Formats: sequence, structure tokens, C-alpha cells
Amino acid sequence: MEKSNNNVEKSMIDNIKERFKQQYSRAVVTGGAGFIGSHICEELVNLGIEVLCIDNFIAGKEENIEHLYRYSNFKLVRCDITNLPELEKIFMEFRPDVVFHNAASKCTVCTKDPKLDLMVNAWGTWCISEASRKSGVKKVLHASTGSVYGEPKYFPQNENHPYAPRSFYGVSKSAAEFYLHSFKSYYPGFRFSILRYFHVYGPRQESADWGGVIPIFIRRAFEGKPLIIYGDGSQIRSFTYVKDDVNANLLLAVSEESDGEAYNIASGLKISILELAKMVLKLMNREDLEIQFLPWRPGDIKIFDVDNSKIRKLGLTFETDFENCEKFLAFT
Repeated sequence: MEKSNNNVEKSMIDNIKERFKQQYSRAVVTGGAGFIGSHICEELVNLGIEVLCIDNFIAGKEENIEHLYRYSNFKLVRCDITNLPELEKIFMEFRPDVVFHNAASKCTVCTKDPKLDLMVNAWGTWCISEASRKSGVKKVLHASTGSVYGEPKYFPQNENHPYAPRSFYGVSKSAAEFYLHSFKSYYPGFRFSILRYFHVYGPRQESADWGGVIPIFIRRAFEGKPLIIYGDGSQIRSFTYVKDDVNANLLLAVSEESDGEAYNIASGLKISILELAKMVLKLMNREDLEIQFLPWRPGDIKIFDVDNSKIRKLGLTFETDFENCEKFLAFT
């Protein structure tokens, strides 16, 4: 398993943070009370950036950001990103110079309410783009997903892989990416970068049944319940630690060559869901618990083998000590 040089990595990250502070002073984080968004808010606040967190708290949790309330450079606004008039008002008053767009309908929502999924992921991104354009935002960092690729046509999947989403979620997130490119065509001064996340894990990740597979497995093991796998467990996932996603956001915010580009944000670590389940049970000393198998879910991709060389060429390194027990189990 790959190990990074901590000194080199720290130097790289420190350099990115210094460059970020030189270029930006006011940031909006949509979905800022969510899992990844709250970590971005936290990092920006610690850097001394004026942060405005926007969330409607349908998926976000106040407990994810309440520790930031004591900071004078952190503010929270409750707003739905599909409400364009309200969003434009907020942006014009705050005047952000960078936007981290992480508000989204989760993949688990798309089959239950495909209209909501479409409105939040596609129309919501259009609204964010329009509000950013009108208020003079320098750059939008858009959180997308590897689900835009659909079933892999070749391995490893790089950013040139064709769009072939199988889920409603993948379709709506693909539409969001196309809207960003269209904005750049209509308004050449509009700048953005796309981050395609892959199976992010870490503290604050949702452990309810609509959350991430790692905290779900951990919660069920704590509760003494069998771990549930949809399919036969052979599906391969590429898990990435949340702090790496935060660093990727900062890096793309300061990178000139990243304008208009999409990047796979994946550690390169690959593990099957069955192996993951067994690892959780072993780490938690609950190998007595059963692993149950249920039918495959519609649109589920079986194998993720992701090429991350494009983001690595910009200088990003990934933490891949996946079996570090403290980090692995830190999901609350």
C-alpha cells in the first residue's frame, strides 16, 4: 500500500494554502453543513478566510458546523440553491471571490425523487453559476462524481472517458457539468474547475442507511447487526479520505491551468465491498456478525479503477493509509 512522504506532502499543502490566501479572501461553500462541505468550511476558517456557509439542512447537519460558530469569519445562511432570487441577493451582499459548490442531491435520493435530484443537481448548479457570474466570483469549484462515467468502457478511467451515466444521479450531475461548460461559452470570463469525487470517507460522514458504506458498516457493527451488501460484494470501490478532497479543492482554486477542466479525485486505493465488510468486522472485533447479501441496486457500477494522474501532475498527493484504525473508524 502506497505511503506518501509526509514532509514533502506537508510542504506541498502549506504552499497551496499560502497561495490560496494570497488569491482569495471571501468564500461561499454551498452544502457547507454536509460531510465534505463542513470540512471545506473548517479549513477555510482556519486559514482566516471569510466564509459564508449556505445550506437548507435537508441533508446537512448543524452539528457538523456548530464548532465554527464561535469564529467571527464564519457565517451561516439557510437557503435552497434552487431559489435563484434569494441566492442572487445573498451573493450580491456577501460578494464572494470563490465558491465551493458542494450542495447536491445524494445518489440515494435519485430513485426515490428523481425530480428533486434533477432540480438540485442541474438547476441548482445553474443558479449557483448565475449568481457567481453576476456577483463577480473569480472561480467556482464544482463537486461532481465518478457516476457521470457510468459502466467503465476501459480501465483505468481517466477524465476523457465518455459520459454514460446509468443512474438518475449520474445524469443530473452530468447535466451540471455541461451547464458549467455552457456558462463559459456564453460568458468567457466565467472560471470553474470540476472535481469528480469517488467514495469519500472520514469524520462526519452520514451513517444512516442513505449515507456512505463505511459508516453504515461501522454503525451496524456497533449495533450488533449483520452487514448488508447489495450484490455479491465483488464490486470494486476507490475510497478517498475527505482531507484529500479538501486539499484538491484548494489546489484547483489556485491553479490557472485547471480552468474549465475536470479532475478525478480518487486515491487509487481499490477494495471490494466484501473485503471492506470483512475489514470493518475485523477492526471492530465483531467477526461473529453475519454478512447478508441482497439483490443488486439499479444503476450500481461494479468496478471503479480510476486514473488520478491528471490531479497528481498538479502536485496533489493522497493519504492511502486506509487500514489506519483510528482514521478508518473516525466517522462521527
